Amino acid sequence: MPAGESIRRLAVGSWGAAPRDTPVPAVASRRVPARLIIADLRNVEMHLPVEDLPLLRVGAVNYLNTKPLVHGLEALDSRLRLVLDLPSRLADRLECGELDAALVPVVELFQHEEYTIVSDACIACRGPVRSVKLYFRRPPRHVRSLALDEGSRTSVILAEILLKELAGVASPVVEPLPIGSGLASTRADAVLLIGDRAMYPQQESFEDVWDLGEAWCRWTGLPFVFAVWAANPNCDVACLEKVLGEARDRGIVEVDRIAAREAARMDLEEASCLAYLRENLHFYLGQRERAGLARFRELASSHRDLQRSLHDCAIR
Repeated sequence: MPAGESIRRLAVGSWGAAPRDTPVPAVASRRVPARLIIADLRNVEMHLPVEDLPLLRVGAVNYLNTKPLVHGLEALDSRLRLVLDLPSRLADRLECGELDAALVPVVELFQHEEYTIVSDACIACRGPVRSVKLYFRRPPRHVRSLALDEGSRTSVILAEILLKELAGVASPVVEPLPIGSGLASTRADAVLLIGDRAMYPQQESFEDVWDLGEAWCRWTGLPFVFAVWAANPNCDVACLEKVLGEARDRGIVEVDRIAAREAARMDLEEASCLAYLRENLHFYLGQRERAGLARFRELASSHRDLQRSLHDCAIR
């Protein structure tokens, strides 16, 4: 398949969603394009009792931004087993077959054409995201060294694209910022932080701070998609398509309860958590999100040296 072909198909919406009342089909054993599986099996009757069906191992990150997507997920289908881990580790576990599906950084779609997007539930933004930030100890155009959070491959590539396109900084010296480490752990000119820890006030003063969601949206005029639900080829995609959408819809309805619970756990203001989930994040993979994803794919493929940074940071 030519490079980028899979993302071009995605951008025009070829993996359409199944109706909400679609019966759960039997698992397909042969490798067939997901769109054909969905089309062929929509009228298949379920013959096996639910307790006799195989378990589906589904992975997600344990960040605040995923809570509306996994709220009550296991209760919606007794076959699901939810596994929580870091984004880059989920990607590795999906690749080696430990998981059937996972909420993975979108860069994994560019590297694994065999993956299928199985839901229109996603983590995206249409402006400031608050949880992906680049902190500058020097003016952006003078950056020579960059510490990259090991938690997300997508954010790593996004940071380097924006540094090159907006500040003219190409191929800085990169170093890993180990998971769990903070800004004080490195003296790099610029430091990428992702996830919940990027939302806390920092003790150090900086020359500049970029919210990468905001920077992308202003520059391109498109939303940015950070993560999608992706599945291995032989996964029961029709089942997941329905339940993941239902979980997202339920999580959005109950977002006040989620914010109250997570604020106490994270020692954040409840109003701040609620605003983050309601105003900063977007959980639907619509046409504009697909266009933003296609644009990111185009930029990532044209910056071939960015793959070097992924390996240098020992993220794989």
